[in-house]
Amino acid sequence: MLKSLTLKNFTVFGDETFRFGKHLNVVVGENGLGKSHVLQAAYTALSVSVRGPKDGGSSSPTKSYLQRAMAQKLVGVFRPDALGRLARRQASRVRSELAVAFDRSQLDLGISFHSASKSEVVVEKLPSQWEDRSAVYLPTRELLTIYPGFVSLYDEKYTSFEETWRDTCVLLGSPAAKGPREAKVKKVLEPIERAMGGKVTLDPSGRFYLTTKSGKIEIHLVAEGLRKLAMLARLVATGAVLDNGYLFWDEPEANLNPALIREVAATILQLSQSGIQVFVATHSLYLLREIHLGQWQSGDTVEARYFGLHDSDLGTTVTQGGTVDQIGRIRSLEEDLTQSERYLDADMLHRAGVPG
Repeated sequence: MLKSLTLKNFTVFGDETFRFGKHLNVVVGENGLGKSHVLQAAYTALSVSVRGPKDGGSSSPTKSYLQRAMAQKLVGVFRPDALGRLARRQASRVRSELAVAFDRSQLDLGISFHSASKSEVVVEKLPSQWEDRSAVYLPTRELLTIYPGFVSLYDEKYTSFEETWRDTCVLLGSPAAKGPREAKVKKVLEPIERAMGGKVTLDPSGRFYLTTKSGKIEIHLVAEGLRKLAMLARLVATGAVLDNGYLFWDEPEANLNPALIREVAATILQLSQSGIQVFVATHSLYLLREIHLGQWQSGDTVEARYFGLHDSDLGTTVTQGGTVDQIGRIRSLEEDLTQSERYLDADMLHRAGVPG
């Protein structure tokens, strides 16, 4: 389990530590306050550790590999012109820090870099073991429609796409899970496929389809909201999102209608109960309420943590707690509530024949 993430002078953050819950973690805030950066920073550290045994060529972590791999992954995920551009903007030069701590302290990792750095990091905390549980990142955009040829294009050409897109496309192309895991896959997939009205299939040509009772539909002809569910369904089917591991999902509610948001909330809770530590970034009151409803219906068996991001002269600050009520005032959430109140008031006046 990922216990905490510390960001110091990193992008919009001054000096903040996120203390995560065992099952579900929800980052809430206005646009521009760093919701995605929180998920991307944690994912970067995890993905480097997961890939360490294969890419590092060693059964245990080394400083030389982590210095190179962390620098490359940060640049690949965040896409700055130079690594130092990830330092919080200040009049003077600063040192940025990123550290992650786990329930297994052998995995703890910390790095730093200077605001003038081109591509160099310093390893401040060297783990003694690699992480062996997978990490998956779902961006705001669905990726099934760009999948054909995307990985080879990314690897062979200079592109501006975030590396999370490549990582997820690689997982989307993996074969479906078989054997003892099939029963668990089926259990998780059933409600998702019911919401989509079909199953996701990958053609030998490299194109995805939604197979329904009426036949196969090219995935790019399917509504975008359903494509986001289809992307998750595919990752469940391959086993990438199934057992103990980490799932990062940036604004899962984007371009979804309320009915599908309910399905997404239910799936998030189901995955978090299955052993996956889930991290979500959102500013949707509807999604938050659906998550709360699901928690109550499950008897509060899901350990959740909420993080409210707030603007200040010191950069983005974080208020955290076990409920949304403990994370401070979030303007976008308050606007949703205010609109509901205004609508109800106006409806009452209209029915009474009082001019608006």
